[in-house]
Amino acid sequence: MRSLKPLAVLLLGSLSAYPAADAKHVMIPATSFDSQSNFDADWDYNYPWGTDHNGAARMSKSQVSMSGGTLTITAKKVSGEKPATHGGKQIPIKYLSGAISAKEHFNVSRGGGYDFSGEFRATTTRGTWPAFWLTAVKGWPPEVDMAEWKGSGKISFNTFNTSSQVKAKDVNYPSPGDFHSIRCELRDQNGKDLAIKFFMDDKLIDTQYGRGFVGQPMYLIINLQMEGSSGSPGPNEDTVYQARKLEVWSYNP
Repeated sequence: MRSLKPLAVLLLGSLSAYPAADAKHVMIPATSFDSQSNFDADWDYNYPWGTDHNGAARMSKSQVSMSGGTLTITAKKVSGEKPATHGGKQIPIKYLSGAISAKEHFNVSRGGGYDFSGEFRATTTRGTWPAFWLTAVKGWPPEVDMAEWKGSGKISFNTFNTSSQVKAKDVNYPSPGDFHSIRCELRDQNGKDLAIKFFMDDKLIDTQYGRGFVGQPMYLIINLQMEGSSGSPGPNEDTVYQARKLEVWSYNP
C-alpha cells in the first residue's frame, strides 16, 4: 500500500510454470474472527512495525472489533495527536483507525504458493483508504495489494517489483455497501518469480508477476488508512471497513 502516483508497467518474459501442488493445510481458518481467542491465535493488532504508516490515521486496538464472525475497523476523526513520520516527512494525524497483521509470515517456496480469500465491505469515499495486502518482512519490495480502495470509486490490484516497476489494475467497484469476495492466488512459476492472480466475486480480474518474490517472507495486513493516496479532506463522520470468512491456504511442498 505504497503512496506512489506514477506507475511503470513491469513486463516479464514468458515463465515456465511448475506443476500445481495440492493444498497442504490451512494457515488461517475462516473462523479466526469468530471469537477473541480465535483471533489471538492468528492475528496481532496494528501494523507489524507499529501504529503509523503513510496516511492521516493512527492505528489503535480500540478501533477494531468482532461480532458474528465479522471484523469491523472504524476510523474516527480526532485532534491533538502527535504527527506521524514516514519517508522523512511528518504527517498530521487526523484519525484513529485500526489495523491487524497475521502472526505468520508468508513465504512462497519453490513449487508452492498460497491462496488468500475473504469477503470485504469497503468504502470508496474520498479520503478513505482500506486495504488487504502483503508486504516484505525484510526490506522492500515485495508488495502485493490484494485489494485496495483509494477513494476513487474503484478497487485496485497492484504488484510492486520496485518503486517504479509496478503493475496496477483499477476497476469499478460496484455497490460499496455490499460485501464482495476477494481472492488472490500466488504460485511459484520458475523457482524465483510468482504469478499472482486477482479475483473479485469469483471473476479473474488480472494476472501479475512478482520478480524474485519466491523465498521472500511477507506480512499479511488488513487496515483502514485515511487520506494519503486517497485524497483529502477525508470524511468527518466515522468510516467503517469490514472483513469476514477470511482464509489462507498453503500450497507449499
